[in-house]
Amino acid sequence: MTSTAHAPTSSATAAAPVVLRHAAGRGTLGGVGLVLAGTVSVQFGSAFAALLFPRAGALGTVALRVTLAALVLLVVTRPRLRGYSRADWAVAGAFGLALGGMNILFYQAIDRIPLGAAVTLEVLGPLLLSVVASRRVAGLLWAALALAGVFLLGRGGFGELNAGGVAFALGAGAMWAAYIVLNARAGARFPRLDGLAIAMTVAALVALPLGAGTSGGTLLEPAVLGLGLAIAVMSSGVPYALELLALRRLPTATFAVLTALAPAVAALAGYLVLGQGLSLPQCAAIAMVVTASAGAVRTGKR
Repeated sequence: MTSTAHAPTSSATAAAPVVLRHAAGRGTLGGVGLVLAGTVSVQFGSAFAALLFPRAGALGTVALRVTLAALVLLVVTRPRLRGYSRADWAVAGAFGLALGGMNILFYQAIDRIPLGAAVTLEVLGPLLLSVVASRRVAGLLWAALALAGVFLLGRGGFGELNAGGVAFALGAGAMWAAYIVLNARAGARFPRLDGLAIAMTVAALVALPLGAGTSGGTLLEPAVLGLGLAIAVMSSGVPYALELLALRRLPTATFAVLTALAPAVAALAGYLVLGQGLSLPQCAAIAMVVTASAGAVRTGKR
């Protein structure tokens, strides 16, 4: 998660019907720190989540993560539920569906392929939207660089890189792009973290039945609940809150450039937590995708 833990695109700026004011100076530096902290939190949280798969399964783990995060956010924020228009509720509902879909698909991906590879593939969704929105030749060159990186990644020794894992990672990428657009819109329509709390509740309503159906009573074991709570805080509550606050301080394109570092952070988390080693070609492939993502966003905002 992405959120991974996840990279927005310049298309988000074009799609949003509202104007967001972004602070300069210290506000901008603070926004940069928020994005980087959120990226580290979500990627290491995803790595720890993979450790829970043998006991709770991928769907059970994501159900715990999203549901516990929703409960924490509801208790902390106590969102106001009155005074919103149908359009506001539609944005919050769509935001929640994007959150739920992104997490479910991503966890299915990292259950099949290494974390660094999954996030690298996931970034292609927002990257493609950025290229399409820019309508520039340079955007096509950045896309070609990203595809070359993915080709190198597939030839770099990832024996577990199967078709199912790739498909889930790409699907999570599509949800990631939607999440970025809707996150910015929800932040403009709802005060504080109210929009995030409501959206996370919607995501929980989607994920919990799936997790309970596959894992059953295992989700209620104290050890599983404890680790699930830690994962929820690291992978959902903290990074999503930091990203929402960052989007109020930074232009969306700047936010995208910073979160383009997600594949590199994910690869580091996979190595340190899961022992998923990286060869030189794999590192080069991830660097190519990170560079292409950042370059595409910079091109799109000109």
